[in-house]
Amino acid sequence: MDSAIRNRELAPDGKARINWVKQYMPLLNTLEKEFKTEKPFAGKRITVSVHLEAKTAYLSLVLAAGGAEVAVTGSNPLSTQDSVAAALVEEGLRVYAWHGATEEEYRMHLNQALDFGPHIIIDDGGDLVQMLHTGRSDLKKGVIGGCEETTTGVLRLRAREREGKLAFPMVSVNDAFCKYLFDNRYGTGQSVWDGIMRTTNLIVAGKNVVIAGYGWCGKGVAMKAKGLGANVIVTEVDPVKAIEAVMDGFRVMTMEEASCIGDIFITVTGCLKVIRKEHFRRMKDGVLLANAGHFDVEIWKPGLEELCIEKKPMRKNIMGYVMKDGRILNLLAEGRLVNLASGDGHPAEIMDMSFALQALCARYILENQGKLERRVYAVPDEIDKRVAHMKLSAMGIRIDTLTEEQADYLNAY
Repeated sequence: MDSAIRNRELAPDGKARINWVKQYMPLLNTLEKEFKTEKPFAGKRITVSVHLEAKTAYLSLVLAAGGAEVAVTGSNPLSTQDSVAAALVEEGLRVYAWHGATEEEYRMHLNQALDFGPHIIIDDGGDLVQMLHTGRSDLKKGVIGGCEETTTGVLRLRAREREGKLAFPMVSVNDAFCKYLFDNRYGTGQSVWDGIMRTTNLIVAGKNVVIAGYGWCGKGVAMKAKGLGANVIVTEVDPVKAIEAVMDGFRVMTMEEASCIGDIFITVTGCLKVIRKEHFRRMKDGVLLANAGHFDVEIWKPGLEELCIEKKPMRKNIMGYVMKDGRILNLLAEGRLVNLASGDGHPAEIMDMSFALQALCARYILENQGKLERRVYAVPDEIDKRVAHMKLSAMGIRIDTLTEEQADYLNAY
């Protein structure tokens, strides 16, 4: 099947969305020109499974400009934008995704995106890798390697590597400096609050905001919450991160303590059952529950289902769970990624850096075919530094360089 999308007539809107973000993605603009000339992916097939919105679409078009045959699918049933999917089909790419896919449809789309036998994969969360090691293991011999976008996917990759079961090399784009310092912190920080505020139309200032997890994403969400005037509370399991949160000026406590006083709860951990039945029982009436982790397991929905006596839609993308005592706990975006299920995801300028890394690392995988072991690789330093220099140049900023004497001095130690 060439494509499976919701409605091809939506393409004009999707094209407008793509053209808008292209104006603010100068790094991909540069790589698109470079790839058109060099055609590094000529004769190769690439499957992309990333949240299918305008920035991802542009990445896919840049890869196609490099000569690749590209198939695109989503990495979350609620983050696909149907107009963008239609626009990519109009551009000649294979697309298998639609907004609001059931779990069965989502798996079907992943399978369809793998059907043409990719040489390179670009994954977000690890579902493509999982399929290539299980139900579609017939295709893994043809995979040269791939790149992983997010923390959850890298955790899954490293677990597979430890077991000696990773079938091809993968580059952890998530761990590049130009990814986690900016995408995870500033991108997540802004887009999470964009999604929450767009969905609720409520003020943040003066509210108790509970953030579960103080990794780079959690730091970004906390920083933006503080800027919006919230009283920020952090819950953590890592003692070092907990101290860091305290010294950043935030209150730190257990989720049991925080559950009684929080007004807005945001999970950013990558783990499951972070907020569960014993916490729901203690929460105030009217709380907002939002997740910014990759999978919808952090706010434990089965526990909410067991405790509630009624579910009622409160507003678009908000489901109210009515407790026996009349309290209503409001779950945003079905507990899925609130910044994408309820918004447009990270800002274009941020994803420009992350997707430049993806494009350059895909080329690195291809250029080093046969030289890489079946393990998880860091982004090469020269690629990370190139993206940083490209970004500074696009911003019109110059920095110093070491003199030969200074370089010799530093290298002597």
